Amino acid sequence: MAKEIKKVKEDSEAEKDSGEKEDSEAKVAVRKITGIDEALKELRKEENKRKFIQSVDLIVNLQNIDVRKESLNTFINLPHPSEKKIAGFLSKNSDAVDTISETDFVKFKDPKEMKRLSKKYDYFIAAAPLMGKIATTFGRVLGPAGKMPSPQAGIIPKESDEAVKAMVEKMKKVVRVKTKERSIKLVVGKEDLADSELKENIEAILVGLEKILPRGKENIKNALVKFTMTSPIKILDNTR
Repeated sequence: MAKEIKKVKEDSEAEKDSGEKEDSEAKVAVRKITGIDEALKELRKEENKRKFIQSVDLIVNLQNIDVRKESLNTFINLPHPSEKKIAGFLSKNSDAVDTISETDFVKFKDPKEMKRLSKKYDYFIAAAPLMGKIATTFGRVLGPAGKMPSPQAGIIPKESDEAVKAMVEKMKKVVRVKTKERSIKLVVGKEDLADSELKENIEAILVGLEKILPRGKENIKNALVKFTMTSPIKILDNTR
């Protein structure tokens, strides 16, 4: 009896270890189609259409990497811009972006308002002189969400209408790669982009990841593409 209990415990621990290794890799039915072109064609079939324009997501699962010790927090440029919801922490209102002025900061002391703000926007940009107060007021929520304005992309050294517009356009053509687990999910565009543009965005991300991962392509286990409401289709598999 004691041996049986010990075996059950060992099996349970083995399952737990396996689950930890997989991190948050999607446990969903995956359709296997070789190539990005074929995958996008499959996703555009009539049965996958919805009454809204779906996002196109790229899921990249990693291997042979300890993300706790070799974490990523960077941006990859895309050849084709995608519509993103962007807000700006600025000293004055801008026609180019939804503006959150310094006088508005006080209302975001309410945790509910803060969470709504974080969910509403994909990216935040900021005038450099405001960054101290932004970090104090918004850092506890935007930081963990990976949405704090960054020196790499998002902070405007000298605020002007032209600088704000330029930063907004820049943010439309980047994706932020921040690893907490061995599964990275990125929006590569909307389904109203042409297949050729979506393909080039996907390829740009995969090439970018190979450049920034410690062991390059060896760290990429597989890659899948999906629309908001579809199951994913595998487009790359380096499983060993």
